Amino acid sequence: MRPFVICCLVSLLLLTFYVREGEAGVIHSIRSGVNTVATPVRMVGAVVATPFNAIGNVFTNLSAPQETLSELKKQNEELTSELAQLTEAEKTAERLESLLGLQSTYNLQSTAARIIGTTGDAWSQTVTIDKGSANGFEIGMPVCNSGGVIGQIIEVSAATSTVRLINDENSGVSAMVQSTRAQGILQGQPDGTLMLSYVPADADVKVGDVIITSGLGGRFPKGLPLGTVSSVSRAANATYYTIVVRAISTAESNEEVLIITSLTDEQAASSEDVAAANTAAQGNGVASTQDASADSADASADGSTKE
Repeated sequence: MRPFVICCLVSLLLLTFYVREGEAGVIHSIRSGVNTVATPVRMVGAVVATPFNAIGNVFTNLSAPQETLSELKKQNEELTSELAQLTEAEKTAERLESLLGLQSTYNLQSTAARIIGTTGDAWSQTVTIDKGSANGFEIGMPVCNSGGVIGQIIEVSAATSTVRLINDENSGVSAMVQSTRAQGILQGQPDGTLMLSYVPADADVKVGDVIITSGLGGRFPKGLPLGTVSSVSRAANATYYTIVVRAISTAESNEEVLIITSLTDEQAASSEDVAAANTAAQGNGVASTQDASADSADASADGSTKE
């Protein structure tokens, strides 16, 4: 008992001196030296103790009730599922917002549908959507995703429709270079690429130019994005350019699409556009883009090329 009282008195005296002597006193110096010497020992002790702490946690988890572990596993699965659902809902909302943006920007009279199937082979490039004649859809109606035109309806049933994509070799859309208004026909190729055909060699076309719908033929609204020019070439003495176009949009990039059900007067090609296209075509000795568009649209009923 006596040694204990003596230790307490000594401790009390040391504490009193420690508080009163300030930051540079003898007791502070002794304490700093002890900390310096003891720090490596504490670090070694912590390293040695870590594996034993981990083993202790493992045994604690193993000894936890099975009901608790099952409940935690169930909660983890539920949280993972909820996160996936929230992420998918966010992605869907973003796509629908983009579609509404396109609809608003171009004042489209349109109805939304969802892509439910694809057919991509050596003979055709098509997708199936989940709405049809019961929703007022008809053969020839244009189809867009959030970026621009992707195709046109070629078959309709009561509940579904088949859309031929613009890169299908039987597809043809009246188009023009946005900056210079040079007109031609955007056609799919057997290898799935796009070519802008019948553009006169004296027209101004360069890589990076945006290609849009011209409105000729009365099927597609004027001004919708189709793609950008990726290469321009012309053989010696050739009448037309060879223009390769990179599509702005593909069906694979979206699940939801817009079907354009009717055009406003402002969305159709003007009489001046038609006259200019016919004059240019006659000057080059070929059928006008207006005629080509009409032929394409009329042929859609039997499944051949159409605008």
